[in-house]
Amino acid sequence: MFEAVRNNKRFAQIILAILIIPFAFFGMDAYFTDGPTGSEVAVVGGSRIGTVEFEEALRTQQDRLRETMGGQVDRSLLDSPELRSAVLENLVNQRVLALYAAENGFVVTQAQLQEAIVEVPAFQDEGRFSMERYEALLRAQGMTPASFEARLSQDIRIQQLALAVGDASFAAAESPRRFLSAQLEERRVSELPFPAADQLAKVQLAEDAAQRFYDANPARFERPARIKAEYLVFDETALLGQVGVTEEEVRQVYEGSPERFGVAEERRARHILLELPADAGEEQIKAVQADADTLAARVKAAPDGFPALARERSADPGSATRGGDLGFFGRGVMVKPFEDAVFAAAKGEIVGPVRSEFGYHIIQVTDVKPAALRPLDEVRAEIEAELKGRKAGQRQAELAELFANTVYEQPDSLAPAAELLKLEIRHSDWIQRGSAAVGPYTSERLVAALFSDDGLEKRRNTEAIEVGTGTLVAARVVEHEAAQRLPFDQVKGEIEDALRAEEAVRLATAAGEAALAAAGKGEAVDGKWSETLTLQRGATVLSPAATQAVFGAATASLPAYVGVAQGAQGYAVYRIDAVNRPQLAADDPRLAGMTRQYAQLMAERDFSAYLALLRERYGVEIRAEAVNPPRQQ
Repeated sequence: MFEAVRNNKRFAQIILAILIIPFAFFGMDAYFTDGPTGSEVAVVGGSRIGTVEFEEALRTQQDRLRETMGGQVDRSLLDSPELRSAVLENLVNQRVLALYAAENGFVVTQAQLQEAIVEVPAFQDEGRFSMERYEALLRAQGMTPASFEARLSQDIRIQQLALAVGDASFAAAESPRRFLSAQLEERRVSELPFPAADQLAKVQLAEDAAQRFYDANPARFERPARIKAEYLVFDETALLGQVGVTEEEVRQVYEGSPERFGVAEERRARHILLELPADAGEEQIKAVQADADTLAARVKAAPDGFPALARERSADPGSATRGGDLGFFGRGVMVKPFEDAVFAAAKGEIVGPVRSEFGYHIIQVTDVKPAALRPLDEVRAEIEAELKGRKAGQRQAELAELFANTVYEQPDSLAPAAELLKLEIRHSDWIQRGSAAVGPYTSERLVAALFSDDGLEKRRNTEAIEVGTGTLVAARVVEHEAAQRLPFDQVKGEIEDALRAEEAVRLATAAGEAALAAAGKGEAVDGKWSETLTLQRGATVLSPAATQAVFGAATASLPAYVGVAQGAQGYAVYRIDAVNRPQLAADDPRLAGMTRQYAQLMAERDFSAYLALLRERYGVEIRAEAVNPPRQQ
């Protein structure tokens, strides 16, 4: 089974993607013991999912979202019922699978576990497993090798189970063929448009139409309560101007990191490639090698002829036209045998034949750029910015609590906090109730705090609210306007434009439907049909609604007609003149690809169904408060 996991990694990823959040590698002990608090957010088959485990998983997913979105995530989204529910559902699914794996004796041997670990690229140094790197990365995550290996074992067990279910899924052979045929079916179509814009000139509104609409829809013309606010931003950027760095500090970083500010050696080479298939037989290998030996002897005897021979004989299309020139490159760019030969040769030397996965190479090193250290003046700004950022980050951690305490303890003004921490008081434009941002900072929680009783009536500072990773904002209301209905004269023009547009759409639709009815009876219709379009379901230029109507139309008798309402644009009639249904050969490569996709879809469906059955079998109880915790007022 472990071999199946290793050899079907992509398939395993697809199956595991059904679990809403990637596996957090919780070990078996964590799955079958209660949390230290004795409270739980869910119970699966008598096994408790504790609050500590849930909060840890929630923080992990919140960190992923912050990283993915560059830190600009509304705090309210990070603690939303939707996210909490997704995390909890994932934990339940993990627990269900863990229970089943334990009950049925799924086993991961030590040899299999070690094999999985040494293949992880993050644990490798120059392509080989590094114990030092392995232990260092685990320490950085607060883990020991024993705890990581226990958690990895659990992940592998679950993958074994996922693959076992996926491998058992069945897809009828004819289903992907029918689906692909439907996707490739072509319909030749012409369009007769009835634009609403062409009807505007015909629209006549009653004199009191706008007034009647205004009176009938009072809520539509209400402007919500709005405020203007002043606010303070406390983040690393705000502190950058308050820190400095010395020349000595800059030199220490520069001199202590030669590998960072150095420029690695680069070499320029040209080559002649004699291609060799990966499955070449012994005779073919000997023939290509003999040919390569002959070419190598020729260019070594007459190096000036290398470019011409490369243009004539090299199988590398990217470099052959340039006489085999590959330009400058450093280590880690080329395949290893090629790289080793180039960096072992002297400038001007011709080496080879050298065999790689692509075939045999004859190589000439044409230039060498030795390793060098970039001048201090060139990297000074980079080092200073890094040191300032580091110092500002340290000060931020030290002063964040002071900022939060000051705006809370002196609630009638932001000035004390601004003066104490040398921050700039900023001012917002109008902010409507229900908005999600104050200035450039998105935070529904911050806006809600401003519109609270403390914010509106007492004009107190909000608490320091996190609006992004490491960014706190405190604000207070400086101006407030209550909700009010906009005057009729102010919105009259807007109402009339909307009513005209609505009536124009109605007229265009009526004209289009009349044309559709006439065409269906074989009668002539007014208007100009477009040039014929050839459409496919999977590649069409029409709107989704039009595409669905065209491909959903009965075509037993041609031409066939369908009409489609196009919203504010009006209406359109489509004439279907021809239908081409492709005949797929048994060896059509597109059919093979579709079969694989269809099989994956079936595997995902079966795995989802299997999860549902396991959840029913073991029984799942979820505490509602975990998803919708009570909010503090």
